[in-house]
Amino acid sequence: GMKNNIIIYHNPRWGKSRNSVGILKEKRANFIVVNYIKNPLSESELKSIAKKLGIRPKDFIRKSEKDFKALNLSKKIENDDALYLAMSKFPKLIERPIVINNDKACIGRPPEKILDII
Repeated sequence: GMKNNIIIYHNPRWGKSRNSVGILKEKRANFIVVNYIKNPLSESELKSIAKKLGIRPKDFIRKSEKDFKALNLSKKIENDDALYLAMSKFPKLIERPIVINNDKACIGRPPEKILDII
């Protein structure tokens, strides 16, 4: 059959991410876990993810993260390129978990949302 190449961008230290991995296991999905803290995403990868999500970087950057405040990103919130650059350098800024299934993507908040695309 068709192999599902599902990717979950995941921070294992974070509970909601673990819940999303649990859902994927329950559904017996074939999936790859990418720890995006250890393997930061490039700007072009982030652009591709944003396109699949159908949103702009300002919609999946974590505004409560201390890096967001330290880098004064609220001033650059409409500047997509500046946000992609920051998110690739400071991966904690990326909202999580993000699940990609081929050309579909979603943010697992709440984790059950990923059921829509798997």
